[in-house]
Amino acid sequence: MKKIAVLSLVVFALTLVGVPLFAGGAKDSGAVKTRVYRLADNQPDGYPTVLGDLAFAKYVEEKTNGAIKIEVYNNSVLGDEKTTIEQTQTGDIHFIRVGLNPLSSINPIMNALAMPFLFRDRTHMFKVLDGPIGEELLGSLQSQNLLGLCWLDAGFRNFYNSKKAIASPADMVGLKIRVQESALMMDMVRFLGASPTPMAYPEVYPGIQNGIIDGAENNWPSYITAAHFEVAKYFTVDGHMSSPEMILVNTGVWNSLSDAEKKIVKEGALEGAKVERAAWLEAEARYEKQARDAGSIITELTPAQHKLFEDALAPLYQQPAYASYADLIKRVRDTK
Repeated sequence: MKKIAVLSLVVFALTLVGVPLFAGGAKDSGAVKTRVYRLADNQPDGYPTVLGDLAFAKYVEEKTNGAIKIEVYNNSVLGDEKTTIEQTQTGDIHFIRVGLNPLSSINPIMNALAMPFLFRDRTHMFKVLDGPIGEELLGSLQSQNLLGLCWLDAGFRNFYNSKKAIASPADMVGLKIRVQESALMMDMVRFLGASPTPMAYPEVYPGIQNGIIDGAENNWPSYITAAHFEVAKYFTVDGHMSSPEMILVNTGVWNSLSDAEKKIVKEGALEGAKVERAAWLEAEARYEKQARDAGSIITELTPAQHKLFEDALAPLYQQPAYASYADLIKRVRDTK
């Protein structure tokens, strides 16, 4: 709240003196006129995606000799994911780092890559994302005023809760599990016998602490950096899905760039993705160790137990809402 208040005062003061800081405004820095853009991210300082954002911003500023400056606003300073997606669509925010699940509300095809147990492993996932399928999906949001620039790692998601160890779908029956605001996520949790509860990310910790929900699902870095391990000590390594993430740009901003600037911004996004993916692998291992050291009760599934989860979620693929993705899903699974 303090950070938001300070930001508001700065914006107000600069408005009074006529300095256009936001909305792609230009600042005259001597010989170079700098265009300033905002990038939104809901994750905390030091998080892999934020490190990728910063590497992207640094690359663009250096390669344009200061003509383009991208300022990173993480920690949900500009709002939650739903709000910042909407603001990026309107151009009030210029760039955003966000995952597939929130984007599915404006383009349901994004659900195809978020289907449970779709990717065989991380290698398979990036073979898909860095190939023709990934390129198609980066461009699939242009009718919604958004253009994807690159794909980021978000690991594989797992269930955790404050009540008990989970080794099978039967153990999930009756649990209230927080999910992102995504129909697919809600359906997935229902198919496993639990009760899905859509909730904004910052509300998860107090939600578990106060018993409004019993748990959530996410990756190792989020489990630690959001301190969910403090209130939900039971963690099941089920890897039910991966929800890879993107850096996107408002299409109005993109179209305002020269061809040379577009090339730099695209290259910068790919550089940011490279930094983020490396940071993700390091963070995943570090945060898993931290969770174990903190006393979290980790349930590693046997192959037979893992298959129980796969079998429980297999019928999801036949639901009318997702059966229409069959051709794309087949292309993903056929990628070697």
